[in-house]
Amino acid sequence: MTSYLNTENIGRSKGGVEYHPLRPFLPENARVLFLGSFPPPRKRWCMDFFYPNFINDHWRIEGQVFFGDRHHFVDAAAKRFKLDEIVAFCRERGLAFFDTATAVRRLQDNASDKFLEVVESTDIRSLLRLLPHCRAIVTTGEKATETICANLGIPVIPRVNTSVAIPGTFNQDGDAVSLYRLPSSSRAYPLSFDKKVASYKQMYDSL
Repeated sequence: MTSYLNTENIGRSKGGVEYHPLRPFLPENARVLFLGSFPPPRKRWCMDFFYPNFINDHWRIEGQVFFGDRHHFVDAAAKRFKLDEIVAFCRERGLAFFDTATAVRRLQDNASDKFLEVVESTDIRSLLRLLPHCRAIVTTGEKATETICANLGIPVIPRVNTSVAIPGTFNQDGDAVSLYRLPSSSRAYPLSFDKKVASYKQMYDSL
């Protein structure tokens, strides 16, 4: 099994600063780049990949959208997600993943974006140079969206279920790259699972 851990950064903390524990997942055929804020504390992980918290519904939403089964990527008995199947799916569908921060301070010991202080932002344009066919960056949270807008000079923060063009940004196919904002897959976000699924479907259908 391939590891996506950045082993140099596992458990690395200096002066209260926590460094990103995962390497970017960037299939060359990717048309969509999901950028979150930062992984939750490692004690909340059920796998070594993005959206690792078992009570986060990102992979259930993907399962429902593409396979009509919210449990497609869920190993219920082990209370974890099926990492190998997720990675194969993302490579096949052209889905890339990383986060908008490479280093943060947690102001509280939880996974809430509200208590994350971004210390180092990700060089997003460098990621895009490695994704020649990318058509959209997708965020699913307010902090990630705000960080990207500041990073890329986007003057208006998009509302949920809307997109904006990223100024002066095109892929090698000549397509403009957009920033698309989806509702959070966290269960703390006040929207039904079915409505979140509909939002994801709308996004994928637009690309």
